[in-house]
Amino acid sequence: MSKHFAIIGGTSGIGLATVQALQREGHQLSLAGRKEDVAQSMGLPFQFFDAQNPTPLTWPEKLDGLVYFPGTIHLKPFNRLTQDDFLKDFQVNCLGAVAALQSALPALKTSGKASAVLFSTIAVAQGMPMHASIATAKGAVEGLTRSLAAEWAPTIRVNAIAPSLTDTPLASNLLNSDLKKEAASKRHPLQQVGKPEDFATLISFLLSDASSFMTGQVLAVDGGLSSVRLF
Repeated sequence: MSKHFAIIGGTSGIGLATVQALQREGHQLSLAGRKEDVAQSMGLPFQFFDAQNPTPLTWPEKLDGLVYFPGTIHLKPFNRLTQDDFLKDFQVNCLGAVAALQSALPALKTSGKASAVLFSTIAVAQGMPMHASIATAKGAVEGLTRSLAAEWAPTIRVNAIAPSLTDTPLASNLLNSDLKKEAASKRHPLQQVGKPEDFATLISFLLSDASSFMTGQVLAVDGGLSSVRLF
């Protein structure tokens, strides 16, 4: 059955793969982000949204779900991180999601059976060097996920996905050579980095009625990196 979803930032990487998957399934989508030309090329209604400086968004009367994609990757030694680095990561990853969710809440409530999907990172649960700023911001997203899952039950389900390194434009500096890709793949038990399509399938599931008994979960999709040791 066709549903109507709000997609925040779905113009590249995992977001774009998700939009394409949901379109193939016949769902209605309303897009908010910074790349109007991409939305127009896919025939989607668009409104501008900058996660660093969010403005109010206008949604249809009813939404069956929302996915928030904007994110950052600032990897630096702790002593080189500035307050601005922490503030930017927190604004884009957490406060941007807060603004999007607050604007969509009336429409999500109207559905009576809606689902929201946010993004964390495995660096929250699995300590990693150089990740202090992004892990701090995404840790807040995990807290937000569980808090809203409790507050909004049973009307709206809220879950999060915690990826490992994924081959997207956001991670291009970390995977911009065959040598880097090979090294990154070898760090994962499954000997590969993530692909956008790996997440699009999961997001479709979390938005659907097939996941109707799931809320407040943070799902690690990381090639086994956070839970499996080969040696």
